[in-house]
Amino acid sequence: MPERGSVRLTQSLYPADTSRPVLDLSVGQLLRDAAREVPDQLALVSIAPDREPVMWTYAELLSDAEHAAAWLLERFQPGDHIAVWAPNVPEWLVLQYGSALAGMVLVTTNPALRERELEYALRQSQSVAVAYAEAFRGTDMASLVNEVLPNLPGVVAIPFTNWLEELREVDPGEVTFPEVSPGGPTQIQFTSGTTGSPKAAVLQHRAMVTNSDYIRARCSSPDRAVWVSAMPLFHTAGCGMAGLGNLVQRGTLVLAQNFDSGLMLSAISRFKADVLIGVPAMLRALLAHPQLASFDFSSLRVIVSGGDAVPADLIDACEKTFTVGFSTVYGQTELSPIVTQTSPHDTNHDNRFSAGKPLWNAEVAILDVIGGKIAPIATEGEICSRGYQTMIGYLDMPEETAATIDGQGWLHTGDLGSMDERGYVTVTGRLKDMIIRGGENIYPREIEQVLLEHPDVGNAVVVGVPDQEWGETVAAVVQPVPDRPSLTVQNLHDFVRDRLAPHKTPKTWYVTDSLPTNAMGKLQKFRLRDQITADALRPLDS
Repeated sequence: MPERGSVRLTQSLYPADTSRPVLDLSVGQLLRDAAREVPDQLALVSIAPDREPVMWTYAELLSDAEHAAAWLLERFQPGDHIAVWAPNVPEWLVLQYGSALAGMVLVTTNPALRERELEYALRQSQSVAVAYAEAFRGTDMASLVNEVLPNLPGVVAIPFTNWLEELREVDPGEVTFPEVSPGGPTQIQFTSGTTGSPKAAVLQHRAMVTNSDYIRARCSSPDRAVWVSAMPLFHTAGCGMAGLGNLVQRGTLVLAQNFDSGLMLSAISRFKADVLIGVPAMLRALLAHPQLASFDFSSLRVIVSGGDAVPADLIDACEKTFTVGFSTVYGQTELSPIVTQTSPHDTNHDNRFSAGKPLWNAEVAILDVIGGKIAPIATEGEICSRGYQTMIGYLDMPEETAATIDGQGWLHTGDLGSMDERGYVTVTGRLKDMIIRGGENIYPREIEQVLLEHPDVGNAVVVGVPDQEWGETVAAVVQPVPDRPSLTVQNLHDFVRDRLAPHKTPKTWYVTDSLPTNAMGKLQKFRLRDQITADALRPLDS
């Protein structure tokens, strides 16, 4: 169905575009429909370094999912929360679809968690079981599970080792599968934790299924497309955008167990990929591969990226190198997850300097930070959305839920942005990142953009730090370009002062070789603030 024609807004409110339907499907029903229509189509290819790919057709994937559902129903009840703690192994997806068919809720957890973090996630999510890989990147995950479970009475361990063989011994015909409502919960996803402790967002079947369909439509992914992905399954981009979207299109998902640039490039060539999905850090690694030119990218049509700001120069490099279109997504876990997206058919300016326009059936507004009213066109405020994709809420956190979803149903993203008269949204920063210095509002993004214009600055982050006199002052952390002249405080101070008002010039300067990010590659500014207040960052030479 074609997208709605151009609109001319008079305020920063984009009405929901209802020209594409909401898919009233559960995850399990989606898989059953796909397997009925294309049983012999290749559904999943699991790849990892130093081993041959493992493959499933749709019929085989449904069979394993039904066996998994029966296996789960012999041990747990519909509605129970089942955690998964593993990298991108195929058992992860079998459990996702099996738990959906069983009417259970999948709790996704980062395989990089340590003991304390894992215990928090299992306790906070009220999980009754945790399915896990034996090891990941040198970590003995089985040992960590054994250390944590004594503190969590009643939580059952499900090792993935030999799990597929075990569940295939179960007869699904002897188990009664529950009716699963598309409006019911399907997953509990933890927020990224870029500003503090993660919260458990409860997401519904209908929202995740429909959102994955819209993302593929906006990026012009063809039917039965082959997607290559190393996006972590514990995040909505991995299990939703790539995983569920694959079922919607009856396509093939080539899933890398972990990101390896050579493995990814080889998979694009070998499986004739139509679409590549990856965060900016992944794309830069692919572009830097020493044998890049030896791979065949002729099948590739589009690259999808997001999770963090996607610089214009990266889009330029990808389009030129791979001869593809580019689509940038913006959203958050609580929105299942994408709310705005660019199209490969957008203008170069829109594609590089906006987050695109809202996807179908999502109402999006820019609300005034202080009064909460709809902002005028091209005026900065908080990006808010409401509609089918809004999370059910944060599990057992009514106050936090109410602080995020207001009485009018608007989900407050905490991101600052503006909207033009066509509905295109530009993200300008985080509301919590805003620095208030002596009553003056200072937006770090503006200063960061200026610093990135300096030829010797590879990356720059600006944060507010406590100050007795001003309340907060501006601090900058810079990552120099390798093999360039050394940076100095005076040099950067003068550079910023020539371009911005004096009160926006950072008072303190720090230098680092790397910036802290989460597993999705998203910057964690709160960790930089902590490092500054703990005197753990190296001051820049004067």
